Amino acid sequence: MLKNVYRENFMKQKFQIENDKGSVTVLAVVLLMLLTLLGMAALSTSSIEVQIAGNELRYKLAFYAAESATAYVAWKPDLYGPDNITAGTPHYFPNDPVPYVGITAGLPAAQSINATQSFNGEVEYDSSASTPRGLGYSVGTFRAHVYKMACNGYSPNNTVKDIVVGFYRIGF
Repeated sequence: MLKNVYRENFMKQKFQIENDKGSVTVLAVVLLMLLTLLGMAALSTSSIEVQIAGNELRYKLAFYAAESATAYVAWKPDLYGPDNITAGTPHYFPNDPVPYVGITAGLPAAQSINATQSFNGEVEYDSSASTPRGLGYSVGTFRAHVYKMACNGYSPNNTVKDIVVGFYRIGF
């Protein structure tokens, strides 16, 4: 009988391990380390994203500067007029003397658009062909003079964007 009472008391007792006093601290330190690593990864990713956005901005500024060079050429017929009909002799721009005097060696200093953007480039005569159909010009009388325009756009941090555009003008 004593054996049964001892067994019942033994079964009713709750057994707890008495050496778990530091487990919460260890768990908190592990969680803190994981959160720190996650924060460092997020910080690294966000700084890379900022660099990508800055590079994209500079690239777009250079592209828009090169695009503005195409508009510059459209307003300067001396660059693609009857004086520029010899293949292999490009006319460089910006070049503003009146009357027009061609630059024969190297690109001139870039034309500034604003404090951060500028452009320069060249227009080169390529060939002469029949006028495209549907323009209303007499095929035997008029010619389409084909040109190649290379525009360079510049923006901060030495970002350069080059655009090559082909166009033609109708003439004799």
